[in-house]
Amino acid sequence: MRLGQMRGVVTMGTALAITSAFWLAAASVSAEEIPAAAQEEAKGIFAMRCATCHGPAGAGDGAAAVAMNPKPRSFSDAEWQKSVTDAHIEQVILGGGPSVGKSPLMPPNPDLASKPDVVKALRAMVRGFAK
Repeated sequence: MRLGQMRGVVTMGTALAITSAFWLAAASVSAEEIPAAAQEEAKGIFAMRCATCHGPAGAGDGAAAVAMNPKPRSFSDAEWQKSVTDAHIEQVILGGGPSVGKSPLMPPNPDLASKPDVVKALRAMVRGFAK
């Protein structure tokens, strides 16, 4: 292999290593943003407070949804996901539907105001239901 070819291999290898390191670092930063304990607590809260109406997969088809008008939001709706900010989702989690001009059937969760990591984890769960 000639020197010019070797430089290309080294440069390509270096670029791949840097790209891989970047993505690994980005993934670990994202994972570190929300502590595991907060993620676990959020899963329990979603199961107890949210899934009743929004369903276990966030499709708006929980057991209580049958009797509700308006129906609960389906978090899998891609258009809705694009239309709301993370701050909006967190506001709804904390303040309920009335805090954003929506249904009073979506209750507030003021006890979570002192648990910002749990609120972030719930918001991440809502975002995770996107299709």
